[in-house]
Amino acid sequence: MTTNQKIKQRLERFQAFGDELPKAKVYYRNDWEILYFDLYGKMFGMMSPEAVETATITLKGPPVKNEELREIYSDITPGYHMNKKHWNTIALSTAQLSDEEIEGMITLSYRLVAKKLPAAERKKVEAYWQ
Repeated sequence: MTTNQKIKQRLERFQAFGDELPKAKVYYRNDWEILYFDLYGKMFGMMSPEAVETATITLKGPPVKNEELREIYSDITPGYHMNKKHWNTIALSTAQLSDEEIEGMITLSYRLVAKKLPAAERKKVEAYWQ
């Protein structure tokens, strides 16, 4: 399998994974030209729309954990065009991280954003975590 084929598989897998999270949707955002991970109008991730070597996914994480991940993995860098403390960018071409590990990071990003939602919306999402 070529690198671009692996990236294409990941793009499809992570988009579907994000869409399956409660009340979330992943769609192409024209003004930013990215795949936008949305929860009640709040972004919990963004991903390159095309399977190219430079494709990435950017996700929210706890600042201390973000620093640790950047020290461990060369394919994780501070969030591109984002608050570098709270966001990491992961190369989709990485062999350092499995799909499941990246899906765990997507879930964590989703939960961090969900915690900041207004109470009524947060309760709709948190009901799925019980």
